[in-house]
Amino acid sequence: MLGLTVTRARRRFIGECAKLLTKPLDNYVVRVPNDLHLLERTLHKGDVLLVEGDQRISQVIRYLTQSCWSHCALYIGDALLKGTPEQAEWARAKFGDRASHLLVEAVEGFGVTASPIEKYLNYNIRICRPEGLSKADADEVIRYVCSCIGHRYDLRHIIDLARYFFPVSIVPRRWRRAALTIGRDRGRAVICSTLIARGLGNVGYPILPQSVGWIAALEDRGVRRWLPQSWLPERWQQQRQRARFRRRDPKLVTPRDFDLSPYFQIVKFNHLQGANFNYRDIIWEDDEPAEVETTQPQPIPLPSPETDAA
Repeated sequence: MLGLTVTRARRRFIGECAKLLTKPLDNYVVRVPNDLHLLERTLHKGDVLLVEGDQRISQVIRYLTQSCWSHCALYIGDALLKGTPEQAEWARAKFGDRASHLLVEAVEGFGVTASPIEKYLNYNIRICRPEGLSKADADEVIRYVCSCIGHRYDLRHIIDLARYFFPVSIVPRRWRRAALTIGRDRGRAVICSTLIARGLGNVGYPILPQSVGWIAALEDRGVRRWLPQSWLPERWQQQRQRARFRRRDPKLVTPRDFDLSPYFQIVKFNHLQGANFNYRDIIWEDDEPAEVETTQPQPIPLPSPETDAA
């Protein structure tokens, strides 16, 4: 009986914390307006959409990671319509015509779910595109995140990240990674960045791996791979350096890592005029209108009747 009471009290406490953390901020500012049709044309399947959130939990994540990006989602386009019949029926029933432009994300209060891209139309956003990711691997990543729809959001993981990122902690840094998993069975509970990191990890695509050195490797082209190195001309014996990496725990990946990663292309689409952008066409609010700047000839004042009489 006591254990049941404690469990209910803990769930209620976590629920109240979730309500507090998901409360929107009053001072959120959209720096540049977004164009929905241009966003649809710019996004590719497999792109990561970074979002500067407007909730208190977004403020916490931004503080922990020292970045303006607090949320991320994976663009899947019409993947649900091309998936299983159950997925296609669910997507059509929930999103209608917008089912061709969907994101998959992990959201507090909803878990892993699909959302239309216009959900973040009034937010500050950035597109991160995995450089060189093959279509087959992109489809595999999308299949993985779609299979996770319905999983829970791991709110407690935010507390774990706080413990990991704080510069001063009673937990030694070498033990903080183990602290993320000890005593917890949360394989189906994820946060937004962990979900995408696991999908990319399944196909061996790096985000911000830890470099552990370099390996010299011969250029093995044509007959070079079959001949002893001593038989090759000197110019054929040149070696190239290949980096050696250590995989990172997906639980330690945060939204800012996609922005910092050298393996993601930052796609900055122009929000106002697309490819026809011309900075000279910008109308600055603090500038005087052109009509005011144009000097008009002033009429010559005519003498009054009293002046003529004098």
